[in-house]
Amino acid sequence: MKQAYLDNSATTRPCEAAVEAMSRCMREGYYNPSSVYKSAVEVFRELRNARERLLAPVRGEGCELIFTSGGTEANNLAILGAVGRMRDRQVLAVSAVEHPSVRAAFDALADQGHDVRVIGVDGEGQLKWDELERVLADGASLVSCMQVNNETGALLDARRLHSVVNGRALIHVDGVQGYLRVPFDMRYADLYSLSGHKLHGPKGIGALIVKKSVRLLPRQLGGGQENGLRSGTENTPGIAGLAAAVAEMCALGADMPAELMAKKLRLIEAVRSAVPDVLVNGPAPEVAAPHIVNLGFPGVRGEVMLHALEGEGVYVSTGSACSSKKLKVSSVLTAMGVSPRTAEWAIRFSLSPHTTVEEIDYAADRIGALYDQLKRFQRR
Repeated sequence: MKQAYLDNSATTRPCEAAVEAMSRCMREGYYNPSSVYKSAVEVFRELRNARERLLAPVRGEGCELIFTSGGTEANNLAILGAVGRMRDRQVLAVSAVEHPSVRAAFDALADQGHDVRVIGVDGEGQLKWDELERVLADGASLVSCMQVNNETGALLDARRLHSVVNGRALIHVDGVQGYLRVPFDMRYADLYSLSGHKLHGPKGIGALIVKKSVRLLPRQLGGGQENGLRSGTENTPGIAGLAAAVAEMCALGADMPAELMAKKLRLIEAVRSAVPDVLVNGPAPEVAAPHIVNLGFPGVRGEVMLHALEGEGVYVSTGSACSSKKLKVSSVLTAMGVSPRTAEWAIRFSLSPHTTVEEIDYAADRIGALYDQLKRFQRR
């Protein structure tokens, strides 16, 4: 049976370069980088080189890179670590469409007595700048927004965010869905999170990029690794795999995002040809991230379409992989003004540079055939 894997925002298949780098590290470079003999020092140097490789694509010169267990830990360290160094009760700002790892961190801070303000978004998923301005005027000390929305592909205007904040607060950007697929510059943020398994690296490894002027309270204590900000022996195989995946993604060249966008637009047009009533949830595809689109199939619940497609070897999602099993209406779509009923019809498609035209065309063909069957059983 043919297959089409279109759920790359949930996870990606590790590239061969990452698998080989991890295998080589476990076979030959298994030394503890904190040890002082020559073989261990060489591993330490490889970690340093990996940091430089990860910093370069976001112009992170002069920044510190802390390896973490993934995007969730990176987001938690950024938010809880930054606020942990602040005194007294803080005013904090977070957008209404953030990933659960960000929302939960701010919920915890609210429980501790901090004044957490949720900034709304419009129908395109863009920040309501007037709301942010009011929170900043009230003395907000931290603003957290995602670079690319993981459900709709809506893009953060990082330059405008930086201009509006204008040094009045720290800026944290969750770059898990954006790193290497959408250009970013650390001039516009103080903290930036990324995750390895979203870009053909291994699971269990991520990083937080931090400007050196930012002070964080460690969330993990012990041996003082990562400049005391993330104790624990480094996951050297994971780091090796992440660095190899980043190198391979960078080698795809500057045209890669445009090529991804062309594939996404082809998918949308192919699905629209098969299902003329299909809805696009979120921003216009041309101004969104090149690899994510959220489509609605009127009258057919998202999870029903998902499982029907699974039976045809087409893999998609109804939203964030961290919350999709809860089968509830997407808080991201409702925050954007999508009605609960329409949100029930949503399916997220997410591509990678390795997604083929054959996968796209096969998926669209199966969607058309299945929709014609499933819509007959829609609830009235």
